[in-house]
Amino acid sequence: MTATIPENAPDHCPGVESEQAGKADACAGCANQEICSSNKPKGPDPALPLIRERMKHVKRKILVLSGKGGVGKSTFTAQLGWAFAADENLQASLRIHMEIIIVSCMLQTGIMDVDICGPSIPTILGIANEQVHSSSSGWSPVYVQDNLGVMSVGFMLPSAKDAVMWRGPKKNGLIAQFLKDVDWGELDWLVIDTPPGTSDEHLSVVQYLKESGIDGAVLVTTPQEVALQDVRREIDFCRKVGVRIIGLVENMAGFVCPNCKSKSDIFRPTTGGAARLARDCGVELLGSVPLDPRIGRSADYGVSFLDEYPDSPATTAFLDIIERIQAIVEQDVFPEG
Repeated sequence: MTATIPENAPDHCPGVESEQAGKADACAGCANQEICSSNKPKGPDPALPLIRERMKHVKRKILVLSGKGGVGKSTFTAQLGWAFAADENLQASLRIHMEIIIVSCMLQTGIMDVDICGPSIPTILGIANEQVHSSSSGWSPVYVQDNLGVMSVGFMLPSAKDAVMWRGPKKNGLIAQFLKDVDWGELDWLVIDTPPGTSDEHLSVVQYLKESGIDGAVLVTTPQEVALQDVRREIDFCRKVGVRIIGLVENMAGFVCPNCKSKSDIFRPTTGGAARLARDCGVELLGSVPLDPRIGRSADYGVSFLDEYPDSPATTAFLDIIERIQAIVEQDVFPEG
């Protein structure tokens, strides 16, 4: 039976020759489901070799995940992308007061937004009115700057008010296109922003990139238990599908007054917050980012918070976390679990 199960199959796959192929509960969300359930001769997904060829030119691929919506996952993805793509002078100016300089040398960075039903990355990055163009080499990403390219379904909608009402197979197909048809070029980093949960989009990304390799996942949460309980499920998801967990980021960890810099808890960590979750689950707490109202303002206006407010405690926290992510991924030093 094992010989009939594809390498990128989910747990409990019935096998491509089974009568339940493409129909069993385990098949839900699988990238191969449509092929398996058809009467056509079974074979490997034709997208896989094309994805493998594209991804050969991408050095590092990381996922940004959270089981909970509204925790600032896309905002964190945007800051991560901006920081990776920033030249060494910008990063030096952001951290000079701490006598720490991050050398990045204009890293080529891509952000892939697979939050298909709620694509907010274009707005946060200030490129919401742009469109995708195609050429002989594939779809061209929309560029925020010369070395920061973005792909999102948000660029393909007639208007920002249009709802995306797609079932799993159509979502899977678009994710495959983002990976195989987008001319990403040579990338140092590809950051993949995901929707809340552990469903179609997450399974598809993991399965499509299984051969190319995912360097790890960053999980974002907020301090309160209602968010933490969903992140526990996301940790379980990562372990079940074999994605390494780089670490946990606690967002909105207290409110910092822009004037007096005093801090107060808005979302109280009644069950110990991200620190206890990280300890209980055996993952690294990368850091905590305080809630600065200017983060939301920067996202609304599509500008880099790190660049606009270098003296904010939130900027310091973001950069500490990003520096740690770089160190872990570049050195292939992952925490246990």
